Amino acid sequence: MERGLLVIFISLLSNFSAYAQNESHLPHNVNRIVFLGNSITYSGQYISYVETYFRLKHPDQELEWINVGLPSETVSGLSEDNHAGGAFSRPDLHERLDRVFGQLKPDLVFVNYGMNDGIYLPLDEGRFQKYQDGMEWLDAKIMEIDAEAIFLTPPVYDPKKGEAYSNVLDNYSDWLLSKRYTDDWKVIDTHWPMRKYLEDQRELDSEFFLANDGIHPGKTGHWLMAKEILLFLGESEVKDFPDIHKAVASFPKGKEILSLITQRQALLRDAWLTSTGHLRPGLAEGLPLEEAQEKALEIEGMIQALLN
Repeated sequence: MERGLLVIFISLLSNFSAYAQNESHLPHNVNRIVFLGNSITYSGQYISYVETYFRLKHPDQELEWINVGLPSETVSGLSEDNHAGGAFSRPDLHERLDRVFGQLKPDLVFVNYGMNDGIYLPLDEGRFQKYQDGMEWLDAKIMEIDAEAIFLTPPVYDPKKGEAYSNVLDNYSDWLLSKRYTDDWKVIDTHWPMRKYLEDQRELDSEFFLANDGIHPGKTGHWLMAKEILLFLGESEVKDFPDIHKAVASFPKGKEILSLITQRQALLRDAWLTSTGHLRPGLAEGLPLEEAQEKALEIEGMIQALLN
């Protein structure tokens, strides 16, 4: 009975989310858009999907979309005692944020934290407060540089991999959603739509996974995230597309443009991460920023040729 009520609640919340996010909230004075987050953001598929679809719909609108997500990172500053087998502690956004903002000078910042911030332990008020404090701090830092902030609720953690931590991210998401009303934050809900999709698919196939490890979503999960962002930006028709390929199929050269945007985003991501610096070992070193930007301009030329 309780499970049935939960599914109904998720369904209602998801429907409200899609309805509420049809009107665009993208400020008019935006030029450079930066995405902050952990490994889900670093992998970048949802960002490539968003940029591709938005540019196909608005080819004359000049925006920069920059991914500086960092694997393992938290905004809470917490880390497991033996994270990565003791090789390194989780990087903390506090350590690098000033350098990121100093170099990139964004107009708009998408924020995607939460998955790592409870460090995969059951709900605890102290850890929960650390997450809240980190998000409040980040909001204040974004305000300091006169940029706009848009927060994403964390993706779903698969209950099959651990119901306790799935519950943690339910709570983190609900708190973040409450900030819409208590502090007028702009919040896009990716968590509950993903949760509903997972529940629906599990009814059809008990072995279905959005993320094989319970954490990192595959292409379907990234499309669900991108879809909610695009709905927020006013692209209401995307609710009918099951994946990015169907979404871009009606546009000439849509598939080729997606490939080029994905390539350019990864190139600049690695260059900006290297230029701004971080404490996460094991990442490929990016090209020197000037060289990466030159290569990115070449790719952009190809994108513009296809758009035109």
